Amino acid sequence: MLDRSSKARRSRVARALTAAAATAALAAAPLAAPTPASAVVSRADLALRWAPIHYQDVDATGAHSLGGQSDYIAKVDFDGDLNGRNNWDRAGQAGTSLAAHAYYSVVETSSHWYITYLFFHPRDWTDHPFFETEHENDGEGVLFAIERDGSTYGVLRAAVTVAHSDFYSYTPAGSTWTGGTESVDGTLQFQSSPHDAFTHPVTAQEAQGHGLKAYPQYAINGDGLVYYPSTVAETPSNGNDRDVRYRLVDMFAADGLWAQRSNGSLFASLGTFAGDTSGDCGSGTWSCSTNSANAPWGWDDGNDVPARGELASNPAKLSAEYFTIPAGLARTYTYNPYAGAAAALVEAARTAPPTID
Repeated sequence: MLDRSSKARRSRVARALTAAAATAALAAAPLAAPTPASAVVSRADLALRWAPIHYQDVDATGAHSLGGQSDYIAKVDFDGDLNGRNNWDRAGQAGTSLAAHAYYSVVETSSHWYITYLFFHPRDWTDHPFFETEHENDGEGVLFAIERDGSTYGVLRAAVTVAHSDFYSYTPAGSTWTGGTESVDGTLQFQSSPHDAFTHPVTAQEAQGHGLKAYPQYAINGDGLVYYPSTVAETPSNGNDRDVRYRLVDMFAADGLWAQRSNGSLFASLGTFAGDTSGDCGSGTWSCSTNSANAPWGWDDGNDVPARGELASNPAKLSAEYFTIPAGLARTYTYNPYAGAAAALVEAARTAPPTID
């Protein structure tokens, strides 16, 4: 029989081993604090949950690549101001920040959440001397349609991406949504993040022009960055950094992009970023175009039925046209800050020049 001192020693050892095991388990577990299933999820948490793991191809060749930095995602005011006409010139300069950010907006119906993500680059560039243009600013992105099935974060049913002036539609494996007036272009893949407990949809952008599709329809070819959604913004250590966290910014914030939509220094017209030909934009290639990048309420696929901007501003309508959806798709919005400017958006769609981005 063990004496009391032996039992005490064994008890202390057991407690120490249990604590060590718990510490090891925590160290091995993903760093996340998911919202409890019984809680009402905030729009910020919802956007963070479904934000994509994002592959960005990087090209470091050519004078306009800035050694690869022209392919880094950034804030619209990466240079400390909201002037869209100096972004080409200030890209890569000392005192500016290429810390990774992406923008999001959430609109809601009783049946679905719709989250739009915008990835911004200061330059849309090329190193080809013939028949290609470049321009100041670049905005591409993706819409995710999420069914409100009673769970905390819902179920992602479909995605539509923006690659220049074309939209591409995707569904995850097992989705109840199928092709509608537009055929489904591929399967939306998911990947685990090392920074939280979730699997995220995976998107990718090409180098230079930054068209966006579901991975692996675009993928990293050589150097590239892998961006992970987070609450912090990291600057890539180099053009081949495969673990960079990006921070989400609400487009509907009080001082956000939507609030700046009439800022003539940032936007040339409703939904179109202001951009000029200053600096060396267009030098060594065909030309530099002006006012050619678009915010989500300016995105357009000219060959499709949805009007300019409706991917962000009226995603229930776009979803009903792009996909065949089981009964239960609500068309009335319970939250949609874009709706207040609906008439102006419709008028802008009538008078805006063709989308170039």
